Amino acid sequence: MKHLIKNLQLGLLILILISTIIAIFIEVLNMYSAKSVTLADLLLMFLYLEVMAMVRVFWEEQSIRITLPLLIAITALSRFIIMQGKEMDPSALVYQSVAILLIAVAIVVMRLRHSSKLGIQLKNKKK
Repeated sequence: MKHLIKNLQLGLLILILISTIIAIFIEVLNMYSAKSVTLADLLLMFLYLEVMAMVRVFWEEQSIRITLPLLIAITALSRFIIMQGKEMDPSALVYQSVAILLIAVAIVVMRLRHSSKLGIQLKNKKK
């Protein structure tokens, strides 16, 4: 059963990677046909890059660190805010900015959780 689930995971990873590569080509074609590259387009390309990085990390380590999905969430929220532009209600910008700030704080806490800078001491594991 464990072997079957692992094969399903790897198969889904391959499907995600192929879908991401197809989406990149479609986005490049759209930018070429529009003859313009916007900040939203660049952020979308970064999203694709981060998804491919997450696939690579999962393939190599069989686990995903929480920072990669958080980075993807920040980039996606930023892209959403940029795409909405002037059409968006200003109060919605506050909520989305707070969401980005909370995700950024979560990343900092996750990065520093084992650091002595926060004054957190790790317990010694008994063998």
